[in-house]
Amino acid sequence: MKQEGVQVHEHDDRWWNRLWHRVAGHSPDTADQVHSALESSREGMRALWVSLLGMGVTAVVQAVIVVLSGSVALLGDSLHNVADALTAVPLGIAFLIGRRAATRSYTYGYGRAEDLAGIVIVVAIASSVVLAGWTAVNRLLHPAEVTHLPYVALAGVVGFIGNELVARYRIRVGRRIGSAALVADGLHARADGFTSLAVIAAAAGAWAGWSWSDPVVGLAIAVAMTFTLKDATREVYRRLMDAVDPALVDQAEAALQAVAGVRDVTAVRMRWIGHHLHAEADLVVDADLTLLAAHEVAADAEHQLMTAIPRLAGATVHTDPACYPGAHHHADLSQQRRDRLAQLAQ
Repeated sequence: MKQEGVQVHEHDDRWWNRLWHRVAGHSPDTADQVHSALESSREGMRALWVSLLGMGVTAVVQAVIVVLSGSVALLGDSLHNVADALTAVPLGIAFLIGRRAATRSYTYGYGRAEDLAGIVIVVAIASSVVLAGWTAVNRLLHPAEVTHLPYVALAGVVGFIGNELVARYRIRVGRRIGSAALVADGLHARADGFTSLAVIAAAAGAWAGWSWSDPVVGLAIAVAMTFTLKDATREVYRRLMDAVDPALVDQAEAALQAVAGVRDVTAVRMRWIGHHLHAEADLVVDADLTLLAAHEVAADAEHQLMTAIPRLAGATVHTDPACYPGAHHHADLSQQRRDRLAQLAQ
């Protein structure tokens, strides 16, 4: 049996490591991937700090008006915006941790820190939902006058503009660097912007003399936040369970099938680690290939896969001879080999 494995690692970015891997003959694509990973983290960090500043200013302006007016609808929106701004903190920490090189203990690196940050974000959103909902219900049970209505309406406009600007920036950067968490955070901010517009409706209702309008809108905002919570929870769950878009698997299989010397693709496995993909593939090649020829096929397949799949940081390619397709035969072959070695030793 002839089989070959090819694996690409994301290496330490220190200059002597880069020099060694180039001298040792690794593909220049590997060094490019390291640079790309670090540049992605820098862009992500920049987007997070800009977002934190933008949403922080928005939340502060709204909080001041909450204190002056007593509007629980605006309070709910302010809490929503505070939670949205604070998502930059765990994501920023995750981006920093994700830059660390792989170790003997963490052989895939620290990209999973981004997924753990997603759990913190979900908890923050859930806390905001509970606090906003409780405040709105309490105001329904104990009505109070809302004052400074023009400022309340203005705060709703400020909230919408701030969220939309931050959303566009996060989504654009997230798509460029391949960060699903950053894109999801941008979509979250866009949804928050529309809830800010509901504050204007609450101010209009209070101006018309409907004392119940402000807490009802506040409660509606809390309900809207639960849908954001649901979507965020689902996204984090999918990442933690290594879910990927099936279209990516189809794309990978098509790229591998097109490689000369590949007779079949028996398995493709992919997972996200932070904002980078890692893949494993099992291929079938002709049984009479030499070890060198099988290696060439595997190396070509690995290169084509890295080229075809965006944000793919590492790939492992395994080849099986056509007479033994698939991995189910490995245990039998291992036993047969050990028996032959034992006979030769006698």
